[in-house]
Amino acid sequence: MRIVLAVPAPFSGISGGYGYDRRIVEGLQELGHEVRVAELAGQHPLPDAHAEASARAVMDGLSRDEALVVDGLGLPSFLPVAEALVASRAVGLIHHPTALETGFSEADREALRARERALFPRMARLVTTSRLTAERLVPEFGADAVRVGTVEPGTEEAPRATGSGGAPAILSVGTLVPRKGHDVLLRALGRLTDLEWTLTIAGGARDPVHAQGLASLAEALGIAGRVTFAGEVGDEALSALYARADLFALASHWEGYGMAVAEALARGLPLAITAGGALAELAPRDGAVISPAGDHASLSRGLRRMIYDPALRQAMSDAAWRAGQRLPRWTDRAEAFAKEMMAARDA
Repeated sequence: MRIVLAVPAPFSGISGGYGYDRRIVEGLQELGHEVRVAELAGQHPLPDAHAEASARAVMDGLSRDEALVVDGLGLPSFLPVAEALVASRAVGLIHHPTALETGFSEADREALRARERALFPRMARLVTTSRLTAERLVPEFGADAVRVGTVEPGTEEAPRATGSGGAPAILSVGTLVPRKGHDVLLRALGRLTDLEWTLTIAGGARDPVHAQGLASLAEALGIAGRVTFAGEVGDEALSALYARADLFALASHWEGYGMAVAEALARGLPLAITAGGALAELAPRDGAVISPAGDHASLSRGLRRMIYDPALRQAMSDAAWRAGQRLPRWTDRAEAFAKEMMAARDA
């Protein structure tokens, strides 16, 4: 197949969604498919005029023999060219609906929901990255259940984390946006200043105002000296952070899958997470403490036990390692995605 992936620029962005897209593109190319990436300009997911013009340019440049995949982050910008999108039998790649993103005003969320409800039912196929996301598309967004498929992310085979060798090193990976709940994690750790620990948050500042608010919150809680905002890091640097970590924490309000959590499991890191979306389904019960989304007090209690008790951490690490070895690998994800593309073409 000749495939075009339309995705908001830059395609090199550091996030679970962009990482998934890149791995699928690489895998499809290794299978012999020709893949062209079309980077969308402008503001996303709530599009401005530049974004809509970029979407129109993608449709104008699409050849008759090219199959179009639109990343869900950029899909709302295609509403003005919906007829051309439908005629091209385009596929939507939905990590999670943008209307479910935390941090938007209610008016913006409703605007995104209206765009997604107008587009999702008309796509030739919607490919989600988790079963939980797929289940929400029909009742909440009017999608056709027979045209919804799921290709969960894979994981890399990775060596088991060796740890910090000192005070427990906590790692959190996720862009600095409200949905990731980094403020919840900071508040949870702000109650644990009597214990020794450090926190590294790896993720780009997609929302600079929110990012500055997180830094200010760490200062106000008196833990800024223990917290490192590492920003966007490359694959090699991120692997080193996983290797030196003693536990992994993520307090997301919602995750369609949770690629960073899967990567932590693949390295045998015990988890302190919230039951945000698919996270609770991904985590092994004997390898994780799971708190309600947004509940920093509950998360703090779970973290206290993990930080204080190295024997408990080791037992949870063993369980996490076992669970991580059962996760799907990237080697078969592109093949599964190609099958979804063929289903769209044949529908």
